Amino acid sequence: MSYPLTRVLVLLELLQTQPGLTGTQLADRLGTDVRTVRRYAARLRELGLPVESGRGRFGGYRLARGYRMPPLMLTNEEALVIVLGLLAGDRLGMTTTAPAGAGALAKIERVLPDPLRAPLAAMRDTLSFTTDTVLAQAPETGILLTLAQACHLGHTVGLRYRSWHREHTEREVDPYGVVFHSGCWYLVGHDHLRDGLRTFRIDRIASATPGTATFTAPDDFDPVTHLTASLARTPAPWRVEVLIEGPFEDVARRLPRTIVTLTATPTGVLMRAQAAHLDSVARLLASLEWPFTVHSPDQLRHSLKDLAQRLTAAAERLPGDTPA
Repeated sequence: MSYPLTRVLVLLELLQTQPGLTGTQLADRLGTDVRTVRRYAARLRELGLPVESGRGRFGGYRLARGYRMPPLMLTNEEALVIVLGLLAGDRLGMTTTAPAGAGALAKIERVLPDPLRAPLAAMRDTLSFTTDTVLAQAPETGILLTLAQACHLGHTVGLRYRSWHREHTEREVDPYGVVFHSGCWYLVGHDHLRDGLRTFRIDRIASATPGTATFTAPDDFDPVTHLTASLARTPAPWRVEVLIEGPFEDVARRLPRTIVTLTATPTGVLMRAQAAHLDSVARLLASLEWPFTVHSPDQLRHSLKDLAQRLTAAAERLPGDTPA
């Protein structure tokens, strides 16, 4: 490779990583003069790369947006980050209905040099996740992007929505945030139809149309906190209330906010939850290292006693004994 061509490729990399550098700054990095930088930029334009330059002595150079993606120049660390992100998105359910992740991964692998392609392919084939993948239907790409942009711009959006019992409605929503949680995408916002905060499963949104009306989200509103709290309040057969005698921060780290709500009190942390099975609540409480007092329901005490008896029997069992 000739020395000038090498510097042309270095210029391309600088335009990708540090857009806006002036001709003087680029000349310093390339070890040449400003006139030569202009000639190198013209060479890139001849190759079909849209290099833009600002007017004046201090005008900067950059690649035009939205034309086409220039050749990738990735370090090993950058390539690993991209591949890991694509794999995680696919395995953890963060993909959309279009097979965009697989296509992007294939394109990345095609342009990588052989010494880097082989270890990244090994990563793709051997990487595992402890978190289960998602069985829910993935959202449409266009819907997801429309909602994200409406949240960012503060524009109301029109939704055609199908509820869990297949009721179809049309509604106007002020979108406050998009949240990915436990394998599903959610939209949190103010629903004009119900006149209140609501959470929508994005895979149940049939269409999303940007509106012209604007809104301002409440100060300090946290979509993640609202979502997890609303999921914890989902109706279930048992309403549980337990006082845990431990530090609030430590208890909060141990208990999933998707199934419980926690309130700090002078004597500890008050845990409230709605549960389908009390046995699972008993196992959760038994995993904690702090004393606790059951406020309700009384049936939870029986579940705890049954669990204690099973644990005692297991502790007393010797090798060769037949389980009772």
